[in-house]
Amino acid sequence: MARFILRPRTQTDTKTESHTRLSVTPRRAQSRQQMDAGKLALLLRRPRSREYCDALRRLDAGGAHLSPELLDKLMKIIEEEFPEIAIRGTLIGIVSRCYLGDPYEVHTLDISGNIIEHYKQGESLPEYMEKARGLALHGNYAFIEVYENACRAVSEDGSVAVIMDEA
Repeated sequence: MARFILRPRTQTDTKTESHTRLSVTPRRAQSRQQMDAGKLALLLRRPRSREYCDALRRLDAGGAHLSPELLDKLMKIIEEEFPEIAIRGTLIGIVSRCYLGDPYEVHTLDISGNIIEHYKQGESLPEYMEKARGLALHGNYAFIEVYENACRAVSEDGSVAVIMDEA
């Protein structure tokens, strides 16, 4: 017959237990923070949903200013499009051709500040977004998602073309 011997806890056992950390971050959020670059690139390469594309195409419908309620709804749609990713830390903004007419050329959606701004011809865009202006004006894309190291040009059908920055 097997006999179990209980041993008293040593100081090292106690020390290990006292340093155990509990996380209040939900498991889903933890996985979003620990995603490697390859997996992130694959997720951002997948086609965009119809709802997401339609919402971004309607930015001009609100004129030069959008209500806070409409802006909140738009941000929720963007976050739902990328449930696995902490999108506010990944996506810088979105640039699209502006159809408000002369003198406006493009408009941007700044993800971090929830700001939609329309830019006139020749007016400079924020630092990282300027690189997407030419793609937005090209006309083959519905909008351009701007990231630190790349742009993702999204077509009307939701397909995505990745344009990496030059090193």
